Amino acid sequence: MALITPFRALRYDPARVQPAVVVTQPYDKITPAMQDGYYSASPHNLVRIILGKSEPADSERHNVYTRAGGFFDSWRRDGIFRQDAEPSLYTYTQTFTPPGSTTPHERRGFIALGRIEEYTAGVVHRHEQTLSKPKVDRLNLLRATRAHFGQIFMLYSDSGEIDSLLDVPAPPDVEIQDEYGVAHLLWRVADPEITAAVRAKMRDQRLIIADGHHRYETALAYRNERRESAGSAKSNGGGSDAATLAPWEFVMMTFVNMNSPGLVVLPTHRLVHSLPDFSPALLADGARKYFNLEEVDCPVDSDRASKILQQAGHAGTALLAATRNKCFLLHTPKATGANVFGNLSLRQQALDVVQLHKCLLENVLGLSEESIRNQENISYLRDASEALARVREGQANVAFLMNPCRIDQVRDMALAGEVMPQKSTDFYPKLLTGLTIYALE
Repeated sequence: MALITPFRALRYDPARVQPAVVVTQPYDKITPAMQDGYYSASPHNLVRIILGKSEPADSERHNVYTRAGGFFDSWRRDGIFRQDAEPSLYTYTQTFTPPGSTTPHERRGFIALGRIEEYTAGVVHRHEQTLSKPKVDRLNLLRATRAHFGQIFMLYSDSGEIDSLLDVPAPPDVEIQDEYGVAHLLWRVADPEITAAVRAKMRDQRLIIADGHHRYETALAYRNERRESAGSAKSNGGGSDAATLAPWEFVMMTFVNMNSPGLVVLPTHRLVHSLPDFSPALLADGARKYFNLEEVDCPVDSDRASKILQQAGHAGTALLAATRNKCFLLHTPKATGANVFGNLSLRQQALDVVQLHKCLLENVLGLSEESIRNQENISYLRDASEALARVREGQANVAFLMNPCRIDQVRDMALAGEVMPQKSTDFYPKLLTGLTIYALE
């Protein structure tokens, strides 16, 4: 049973700061240049808390995490953040034009607290593998601040009833346009009858993590730490009444209907670099064992690559491999047997990203699963133009371009208890960090 609840969010006081100059993209999307820009935008920009800069004199007692905790405490005392008076849900709408498109989209959701569940409970489902390093970093930050600043992006499924309940006929409380031209609008909904109705409709939902796997598992680890240290019946789960549960039993989530036409998934392309013995000819010879291969006239730009992939993808798996002087379309996978896919299910084997990882990265290029997890010879890019440019400039051996994963594939994989490789999906746009804050203490 999915347990959600309204909460009294901490929010930036618009009388003290302009929200547009203090909120950020999610921490894992912040480049060093973006970090510098956020630092310059305002002394109260949230980047100082969620992704602070290291200093030469950092030690166990004075570091990015202790500074984050200090900033959070002082900003609360100084009134930079103010807490809403009533427990509320927060309707959150994003209007945007996806990259490579001219068609405006609108994605609607709502922010609430969601109870943290073990995956084995069958309430919250993941769809991607996670890495240990980001979870250690986020856990240290959570210990230092005892607060959640960004939301876990959760998918649920209905025919639009919940969005209708939360349709607010009033100007938004917050309206921000981010650096990508995305408009973010937020409304506070405190009506107890509405919040109760939403909670009731969410009760039987099975939730799928769209984005934020590392943060969810961090919240789970922190919850278990606090349960162990508290040692009380109240902290150990039990029951379905939010009022009886400790604050660390919840994490902040944005819930989006997976049937919404505004839900957009972009591909995440792979860039392979620093292979000393790489050869386009050997890549093509190896790839022919696993795919039908067609050579494509070079050079290709991102628009042409997208059209080639879309057309070929109607029949199933389609990948485009671009080297400095060669370009290959790989499609219609050949039967390969269990020696390639191991214990992966047929559902997993049908995914383009699994075909890429198992057949090409591991078996043709010889990259190990561990080296891929550690990103030793691989990087991930949303922008196909940038990936192609890096190959042409000799910064990488080959770029593998893909079609996006479909929502039904994400749903079926997650509900079956199976996972995709890391960086398999890129839900666009990202949820802004800092619109609402959930303080555990």
